Amino acid sequence: MSTNDLAESLAEAHGLTKTQAKTIVEDVLKGISQAASKGEEVSLNGFGKFKVQDKPERDGRNPSTGETIKIAASKKLVFQPAKALKEAVNS
Repeated sequence: MSTNDLAESLAEAHGLTKTQAKTIVEDVLKGISQAASKGEEVSLNGFGKFKVQDKPERDGRNPSTGETIKIAASKKLVFQPAKALKEAVNS
């Protein structure tokens, strides 16, 4: 499902124009992005949580040469689904 598909579904369900619905979807995604960039957790009840995890520096290997290299520390955005979403997917 794309952003446009989601906006179309929202528009039909709530009597909005597609443009209005797309603006809402984009604003929600922008809010999640802004919170994540600040390191904040975004919790959507019944859906799940988006949170930022710190990944420490680690050793890795160059697959073509086998040489040991340092992989820099980074941040990773992860999604943890809510119990209700897990059950819906697995039923």
